[in-house]
Amino acid sequence: MLIAQKLKQENIAEYILYMWQIEDILRANRLDIEKIDEQIISKFEQTQEVRANIRIWYEGLIEMMRTENKIESGHLLINDNIMLELTNIHNSLLKKPTETDYVSIYYKTLPFIVELRTKSTDKAIPELETCFAAVYGFLLMRLKGQSISGETQAAITQISSLLRLLSQKYKEFCEGKFELNY
Repeated sequence: MLIAQKLKQENIAEYILYMWQIEDILRANRLDIEKIDEQIISKFEQTQEVRANIRIWYEGLIEMMRTENKIESGHLLINDNIMLELTNIHNSLLKKPTETDYVSIYYKTLPFIVELRTKSTDKAIPELETCFAAVYGFLLMRLKGQSISGETQAAITQISSLLRLLSQKYKEFCEGKFELNY
């Protein structure tokens, strides 16, 4: 909860990746709040009141996962909605004549997105979700200590550049510094 709140304000891309990780952690613990409390919440060096609020946050996520039938896989609607908002911002930025930096980074990233999408079994996944899935998969590979090819590292570096800039633009949008063009 504390990390999620901070990330949501500072870096929306990191927030999405963090929330996907939380979904996986909840699944790994079979949506059991007692296991989550023992393995995660109790480790926070916070007051009892803050830990109680963290537990309520996890309980809410668990309930959402059950309600939305995301017990085995998939992402919560709250995360999908942010992805949709990011997609709208992304599409708007691509149409803005003043966003040459964003457009340039996007076109440098596009070949990697196309390659990833050709390898994907689900061709309906939007471009940005493909980017997030690639970065998330890369992070999981690193956690497992798996070897990562130079090609993959180059792709992730480029995709990360796009997501970093999109996160900055998202923050500017939230601060009212620009409007979406449809």
